[in-house]
Amino acid sequence: MPDDKSDRKSLNAAEIGAVAHLYRGEVYRSVIWRTRLDITTNWAVVTLGVALSISFSSPEASPLPLILVGILIIFFLMLEARRYRFYNVFRARARWLEKHFYAPMLHDGDLHLEENWQKVLADDYARPDYHIGLMASIGRRIKRNYLWILLIQSLAYAGKIAVHPVPIQSMDDALLRTSIGPLPGWAVIAGGGLYVGSWACIAAWSSWYDRKGLGIGAPDTGKG
Repeated sequence: MPDDKSDRKSLNAAEIGAVAHLYRGEVYRSVIWRTRLDITTNWAVVTLGVALSISFSSPEASPLPLILVGILIIFFLMLEARRYRFYNVFRARARWLEKHFYAPMLHDGDLHLEENWQKVLADDYARPDYHIGLMASIGRRIKRNYLWILLIQSLAYAGKIAVHPVPIQSMDDALLRTSIGPLPGWAVIAGGGLYVGSWACIAAWSSWYDRKGLGIGAPDTGKG
């Protein structure tokens, strides 16, 4: 960064107080949206728990609820990814203020990490937009929570097929139990593998995306 302070406005006491209140507001909004993220994850966990209870209620119970609950899990994942995009805006603004306003103020030396930080923040308020794309947001939520939910769902389904109503004796038994109506067992298994594998690939792509620093928007995409 150039050592030119002409782009950095000198704030008076009243303006510094206003920025402090602005920071408090951004932190508050990020906390609210963070809570909404946790609620969505809780919904996904609860619905999976209900499906587990139904499918394992007896040896004769159908494993179909463990498949159908995947639709709800995807719905909650999409909803949470959308909420994360809002959360990321407020979290990034608060982090930007911490990094470029409070950190230099508290530092014992002349710490100025970016000379045009005020302009970047002002532009973000003047023309607000998401700081992260939907696909990257989905990938981050999969990495944080949903990959484990999907793995539990898949392992529970495989366990149900393997032990109920009696332990399987051959691969033919497994294919017979996994068949759903006109769908043969191999098609259901292939669909399940594609279901989990596609989400895992999105999560892996999101990790690469974050490492390369390809996040869009300002002031800061972050990885939280």
